[in-house]
Amino acid sequence: MQIPAFQLERYFARYEFSARYLLSSSDCESLSMSELLSMADPEMTDAWETLKLGYTESWGHPLLREEIARIYEQVAADGVITVVPEEGIFLAMHALLEPGDHVVCTFPAYQSLYEIARAIGCEVSTWEPDEERGWYFDIDDLESKLRPNTKLVVVNFPHNPTGFMPTRADFAALVELVSKQGWYLLSDEMYRFLEVAPGTTLPAACDLYERAYSLSGLSKSFGLPGLRAGWLATQDLQGLERISQLKDYTTICASAPSELLATIALRSKERILIEQNERTRRNLSILDAFFERYQDQFSWNRPKGGSISFPRMLAVEDTFAFSEQVVAETGIMLAPSRAFQYSDNHLRIGFGRENLPKVVDLFSQYLDERFIHN
Repeated sequence: MQIPAFQLERYFARYEFSARYLLSSSDCESLSMSELLSMADPEMTDAWETLKLGYTESWGHPLLREEIARIYEQVAADGVITVVPEEGIFLAMHALLEPGDHVVCTFPAYQSLYEIARAIGCEVSTWEPDEERGWYFDIDDLESKLRPNTKLVVVNFPHNPTGFMPTRADFAALVELVSKQGWYLLSDEMYRFLEVAPGTTLPAACDLYERAYSLSGLSKSFGLPGLRAGWLATQDLQGLERISQLKDYTTICASAPSELLATIALRSKERILIEQNERTRRNLSILDAFFERYQDQFSWNRPKGGSISFPRMLAVEDTFAFSEQVVAETGIMLAPSRAFQYSDNHLRIGFGRENLPKVVDLFSQYLDERFIHN
């Protein structure tokens, strides 16, 4: 299997652990081990204290699968398999696709959402949003890209990197468009439950359509990427069985401690998500003021969900070169749009971290020195 380098991950590999400040991160503030363990109920405290570090069940710990299933309305525990989130994309595409199939994917996107399909030998069309309409993904545009050999539609809402979310009506229309042809739908829902406006959470795709797969996990909205805990949920049990067989060639099973910690997190879902949403909303108000102040340097569509936004830079022609200069001179890491294979005009700004006010202040000082004093 020949596959290009993952540009965003290669860029993060250069700077994520060496840059002093991250203004590029897509995840929320991480919980500490002590914070998470303090949320454990008596059953999980006992399970943690008596845990033996042996192999785990390939499909996932039964308690964890039961907690995951509680998120959904039409999917029971037997419709859930635990995966490392990235692994879930790899396994689902290899289980569902064959060379020559046609795939449509939201774009810009996390590269594996379309690159793995290409590496399998599929034709890939990209469904791109209209920036002037607030990064709006038009359903009619999606329909125009569908072909007789279309097999899979891949979507990601709330959308990384723009933060766009469709209305419930638009999302229902999308699912209906895919379902009436009997195609598969892979819905990346890693930012679900992290919506700017309360009460706007979209239904899970797997609850709306029997051939839809919802990819989710604890890395983004829950602020627990170190657990490497994710899952695929679907009503398509035959397809899920094939995914389980392929998993024997990847991770086989999950980390025993991570499974218990993930179960604790899901049992504390409301508490964790309330804290993360409060933080992202506070930080978003700071970005509101920032982009108002620097409207000559940036054009910004306010995100509707997730912990990321995708402003256009007006004052520079190459955001990749600009990002390299910023990290060298200030220690602030930005994510240029070239890392998403999407021109050189945008930056991904993450606003899920606790230190965002400090980092934005430092970035403001840099912009003042560069664009105002010069």
